[in-house]
This record gives sequence, C-alpha cells and structure tokens, in this order.
Amino acid sequence: MEKLIINGGNRLIGEVSIFGSKNVALKVLVAACLTNEEVVIQNVPLISDFLTMAEIIRELGGEVEIKDHNVSIRMEKILKEKIDLDKAAEIRTSFMFLAPLLARMGKAVIPNPGGCRIGARPIDRIVDGLESMGAEIDYESEDGYFHAKAPEGGLKGTNYHFVKNTHTGTETMILAAVMAKGKTVLTNAAREPEVDELIDFLSKMGAKVKRTEPRTIEIEGVEKLHGTTFRISPDRNEVVTFAVAAIITKGDIFIKEVSTKGLDEFLDELSVVGAGFEIKKDGIRFFHKEELYPTDIATYFYPGFMTDWQGPWAVLMTSAKGTSVIHETIYENRFSYVEELKKMGAHIELFNPKVENPEEFYNFNINDDNNYFHAEKIIGPVELHNGIVNVSDLRAGATLVIAALAARGESVIFGLEHLDRGYEQFDTRLKSLGADIKRVKEDN
Repeated sequence: MEKLIINGGNRLIGEVSIFGSKNVALKVLVAACLTNEEVVIQNVPLISDFLTMAEIIRELGGEVEIKDHNVSIRMEKILKEKIDLDKAAEIRTSFMFLAPLLARMGKAVIPNPGGCRIGARPIDRIVDGLESMGAEIDYESEDGYFHAKAPEGGLKGTNYHFVKNTHTGTETMILAAVMAKGKTVLTNAAREPEVDELIDFLSKMGAKVKRTEPRTIEIEGVEKLHGTTFRISPDRNEVVTFAVAAIITKGDIFIKEVSTKGLDEFLDELSVVGAGFEIKKDGIRFFHKEELYPTDIATYFYPGFMTDWQGPWAVLMTSAKGTSVIHETIYENRFSYVEELKKMGAHIELFNPKVENPEEFYNFNINDDNNYFHAEKIIGPVELHNGIVNVSDLRAGATLVIAALAARGESVIFGLEHLDRGYEQFDTRLKSLGADIKRVKEDN
C-alpha cells in the first residue's frame, strides 16, 4: 500500500505538460481490435486503466507493445471470446469489447464491468442498442457474465434512439456499427469531444462514420478496417485539475500545448468567479487573480459543466466568499469526497434540490437512486487544514490532492490505486511546480 504525504501551502508555479486523454485512449484500444492489421497510437497515458486494457487485449490473443508513450496493437486473430473476471472487474470500459468480439467472432462472454463506484453506470442502454442490431444478450446471474451472440450473417444496421445521454453507450454502438451490415443511425447520441475523436480514429481505419447533426451520427457498415497511426489529444480533465491547483494555491501555472477545445464551460465559470486565465497560442496560463466569488452550477453532459470537474470545483469554492452550489445530474452518487473534505475543515452541506419530473431531469436511472444526495452547498471562504483522508474514486483522488496542496500542515492520502487509474506521474509533476509532496510505501 502506498500513500501521499503533502505539506500544503506552497504556491504552484511553472510549466506542465498534459498526457493523452484517458477517455480516448481506452476506447481506441478497443477499436484497434476491429482490424487484423497493426494500429499505432501515440501520446497514450501510462495509467493503470490503460495497462489493464492492454492486458485484456493480450489475453484475447493480441500483440501489444508499449514504448515510451506510444503503443502498437495487432489483433491478427481473436483467440477467445471470453474476458476474464479479474481484469474486467477493474475497469468498466472492458464491456466495450462486446463490439469487436461480436463483429469478428460472432459471440462474446463478458462479465459485469468494474471501475469507480460513483454510480450504477447503467449498461442497459448498451445492451438494448446491441439487441436492436440483432444481437442476443443474456445475463447469467449465477456466473456474473453477459453471454452475447450475433445473428447469422453478423450484426445489422439499425435506427436507435438513446433515451438518455450515454458517452460509453454511443461509442460502443459506433464500434458495433462500423462493420455491421447496412446503415446505422444513432439519435440523441453523445456530443463529447472524445466521441468525435474516436470517430476520427475509426475514419482513419476506413470506417464510414459522420455526425450529421449535433446529436445524430450515421454509420455505413464496411466489410473491413485497416491499420493506422493516430495521436491522442491532451486530457481535458488533467487540464482542469492543474488549473484549479494553480488558482487555489495562489500560484501561476502554464499548461503547454493545450487548446480551449472542450473547456469552454470551465473557462466561463472561471470568469464568473474571478479566477485568472490567459489563452496563448501554445497553451493556457492559469493563475490566482483576486478574491473568488461564489457560483451556482449544475453538471450536465456536453456541452455543459462536466461531472468529472465538480470535485475539484468544490475545493476551489471553499476559498470563495459566500455560498456556492453544485448540483450533480449525471451520476446518482458522486459526493464521496465530501466527508473527507470536511475532515480538512471544509464547510459543505449535502441536500436534494426540488426537481420537477426527476426521471427526465437526471441523466441516471431513477431506479438506481438509493436516497443519495444530489447537490452540495459550499460555504466559504475557509482555511483548509491538514487531514488523513481516503480516496474512493479517481476524481475524488484529484480533489483531495488539490485540497491538501492548499491546506496548512501535513496531510496523508490513502487509496492511491484509484488516483493511478487516471493520472500518470501526478506527484512528480506537482513536485516540479513547487509542491511539497512525496509518495511512500506503507510498512507492513
């Protein structure tokens, strides 16, 4: 077991680079299995989730070679249709392997996906979509596996409307449709930049995919895809993490080689609260400018304030003068970090806002809501102090690290396996900016 020890209070100053997007890297790994030719992906983040997905590909019969931050994948022949439980339990993206397995083998046996427990992550939307393409999918509760079979002749094109926004569901349906027979039209499809990046990748492999309207995607199935080389864009969640760290520590960080793409909603809110940022041709500078003002936001799917940003934003609002509100609408249970922040002196109250027709308002399935709170009030400003805290999920990990950087005194953070799922060399990069942070192994 490892832990982070952080002596807070240092201003973070300097330049930092951002690794490739986690939410793109994992999906293009799956997409690479749709062809028997070599695919090269550049600027991959060497995080534990990525390494787990690479291991799943090897177990299915693929060759994966990682050199620096580039990876070569060749799935010449898929040797098995079943994904082992131990690997799939670590990461929810494993469920997306349904698409290449059905496309190339006509069958798949995949366990219930794992990953961070921030919500039920309903896969019923994916199952329903694949069944509309002719797949037969049964869940065996005794073994915990989904058993899927494509129809004779392969998956068939479909017209499918997503009842609610689903990022992973949209991408899985695209992967299933690119080699299906005929045309597929997806409506109410997700608009996240990561979805369009996956579409660009598939197009380079020879797929015929285009977004014809903001929430409509059309796919013409092709018989075969080929290899390609593709470079992943920087991770916008990392940008937000370092931006908040700069502002709350009264620092000044220049994030190199990033653009405003996918960040407009975050930058708009920074303007509202009085935080400093400067957009340059070769990156974005973030800095503390003045006393922060409170804000009232709701998370929403793209284009909206991203659910992954709300934890770091909550920490930032502890330094704002007044009461801020964050209303989480994407996941039913995403405030696990609140009790940990309260240990560090944060004044946060959880509550449930009055919502007319919650079934339509919230993006999660109401049946999965087990009396969770969906909003928080953050009352500031407060001076955070040291604490011993535990990380419960990936973004909560980044949230607690930011809090410890701003707090006075020495904080200890446990549960780093969650943080490692999405941040590479996080402590090393923070140290280069002036943070007093070290990673140590616990004595047995």
